[in-house]
Amino acid sequence: MESTKTALLRSFALAGQSNVFQFFDQLDVSDQECLLSQAETVDLAEVNSLVEEHVFGDHSGPGNLTSLEPAPYQARPENGGDASKWEVASAAGAAAIRAGRVAAFSVAGGQGTRLGYNGPKGTYPVTPLTGKSLFQVFAEKITRTSERFKVNIPWFILTSEINNDAIISAFEESNFFGLSRDSVHFIVQGLVPAVDFKGKMILSEKGKIAMTPDGHGGSLRALVRSGATKIMREKGIDVVSYFQIDNPIVQCIDPAFIGFHLIGNSELSSKMVQKEYALEKVGHFCVQNGNNVVVEYSDMPEAMQKEVNADGSLRFNGGSVAIHIFDRDYIERIGGSTEGSKLPFHRADKKIPYVNELGAIIHPEVPNGVKFEMFVFDALPMARNPVIIEAAREDDFSPVKNATGIDSPKTCKEDQLRMFARWLKAAGEYIQTDDSGLPMITFEISHLFAADESDFISQWGALDSKPEITDGFIIE
Repeated sequence: MESTKTALLRSFALAGQSNVFQFFDQLDVSDQECLLSQAETVDLAEVNSLVEEHVFGDHSGPGNLTSLEPAPYQARPENGGDASKWEVASAAGAAAIRAGRVAAFSVAGGQGTRLGYNGPKGTYPVTPLTGKSLFQVFAEKITRTSERFKVNIPWFILTSEINNDAIISAFEESNFFGLSRDSVHFIVQGLVPAVDFKGKMILSEKGKIAMTPDGHGGSLRALVRSGATKIMREKGIDVVSYFQIDNPIVQCIDPAFIGFHLIGNSELSSKMVQKEYALEKVGHFCVQNGNNVVVEYSDMPEAMQKEVNADGSLRFNGGSVAIHIFDRDYIERIGGSTEGSKLPFHRADKKIPYVNELGAIIHPEVPNGVKFEMFVFDALPMARNPVIIEAAREDDFSPVKNATGIDSPKTCKEDQLRMFARWLKAAGEYIQTDDSGLPMITFEISHLFAADESDFISQWGALDSKPEITDGFIIE
């Protein structure tokens, strides 16, 4: 340990971060070893670069947005899109799934804190009748899609330092929700030191550096660093379907989306939904200087968000909902060490608990430090042949983010019920609903029975005897 200590103290001192070891002599041997082990994981060159750019550099705002234009997208047939193109894309995507070229990848590093839930968000119960967890919903969708296309679809799950053990335990206790254990791959999200406004690393305890997740954009380099992309390559997987764990109605393996991605020879494809109202808190798909970009709602002036076309429709109507498809080679390029291809970091000023000079832990009332994070949508302007397709919000986007109000468990359960009712109506069945499409009864369709509407129509039509849909009924 002594040689390691000497080398680390010297390298941190040369980097101007010797404060990390200011309490070292006060720690017992075990805590000293923990601090040294943690310090070894820190990329000092990266931290110094981030400090120079984001702490001491210009970070005044998003820059000039006057050249923004709405990004073009492939409209859905019901909204004027070419139905024949969607049919061709769906067939191409189905062929790719059947050939074993597709993997699912979900970002699940968060906790359910905003929901008042003590545990990984993926373990939160979301279905309207049986209370299946988010993880179980996706596991059942992947199981059914694998069965439908006669292939084993791997699932890569990004966890975090704070919830990795709990997530693995949840899967083990549930026998991996019916999936084969070797088809589920857990990856721990990367961490970056937080710094104060002078660029010095913050200690959260005398023997612990305050480390924070590197953002959902960090998921790409986590895939590379963990060896996940190598596993994909060995399995012949070159299409990675990316989605966030808080959105249970997303079509996590969507044949049409995959088909548009492949036909377009795209490195990165995205789904957009039409905004429900001008100031909806979603990113905007735009074109700037010839490149597709996503501009966050917080960065776009309200006047621009409210701009309308001649027919009164919103000009910037393309909402980003974190549903993407990545080419595996592109992940390896953007998440690797190649200079010029890395995702940029962003600065976030936060209230970060810290140890003061006397060794006391302080919980600040105002922001006192900087966290660095990457955004996955920053991969868009660097991708070749980016493709954007329109998604039907009601079939792809109803996240669980807040305890009450918009994007809450209540709204998500109601949206699932509306979706189930639409599936039944599309299959030729009658079910009473209100004006919003919400059925008068509570029932549930297991995703082991059907992964999406077209699958449900096929499965329902194949039943010799169709059950009566009553309150409390489960189709499985």
